[in-house]
Amino acid sequence: MKIGVKVVPGAKITQIQPSIGEDLKVWVKGQPKEGEANLCVIELLAKHFKVAKSQIRIVSGYKSRNKLIEIIGII
Repeated sequence: MKIGVKVVPGAKITQIQPSIGEDLKVWVKGQPKEGEANLCVIELLAKHFKVAKSQIRIVSGYKSRNKLIEIIGII
């Protein structure tokens, strides 16, 4: 399953909110340096979808706020 994610790094709270269509808007406390925010996004999505962190992969947008995420094992 692939989903679009808009990330807000450096937020005071960590949360996921559905956005337009099937996209998600994700707030994470991690800063956008050295991939810290990306790791926080992966951890949060793993908890949300109840899968292992290794089943979540950033397909595109590694250095962007708009990312395409692939979740392996969910149809």
